[in-house]
Amino acid sequence: MDKKKMIKYGIIGGILLLFIFSIFGSYNTMVELDENSTTQWANVESSYQRRADLIPNLVNTVKGYAAHEKETLTEVMNARAKATSINIDASKLDAAAIQKFQAAQSGISGALGKLMMVSERYPDLKANQNFLELQAQLEGTENRINVERNKFNEIVGAFNKKIKKLPGKLYNMLFGFEERARFESKEGSDVAPTVEF
Repeated sequence: MDKKKMIKYGIIGGILLLFIFSIFGSYNTMVELDENSTTQWANVESSYQRRADLIPNLVNTVKGYAAHEKETLTEVMNARAKATSINIDASKLDAAAIQKFQAAQSGISGALGKLMMVSERYPDLKANQNFLELQAQLEGTENRINVERNKFNEIVGAFNKKIKKLPGKLYNMLFGFEERARFESKEGSDVAPTVEF
């Protein structure tokens, strides 16, 4: 074989190797980002579970002071039961699944808001150390939820960009990764509430 053919085959072989390494690299990055988003989804669920775990203690504390607020207490526990019954497969995080999850979690948020309003009517309850500690833990948990949701959105954003941009988009035709949905704010949350005295 002459030298020119060897150089020609060497160049073609080098290009093929670069192409193969590019495919492997893109695939590995897509898998890593996909797994990162699955892990972060578990962190989001864990934060919501922490909130759900605090609710029975909070309800029992309030029940001791505000037993006749049974309707509100029942509403909180029903919202908790509904929210904890929603299980979403992290590999199928589309907009509908996240919306369903958020709707259930919004039920808890609304019920907890009513419970906190009820507590305003009971000065002894507001001074109860257990209640104050649970309230502080809930506030901290709400902050954790927000942090975990934001991290999830960042990781999902990186994953979605990878599978949409070239050459990832071309390689993804082979691999079949699906775009993941992100958490979005509720409709109307961009409008500040009107406060009147």
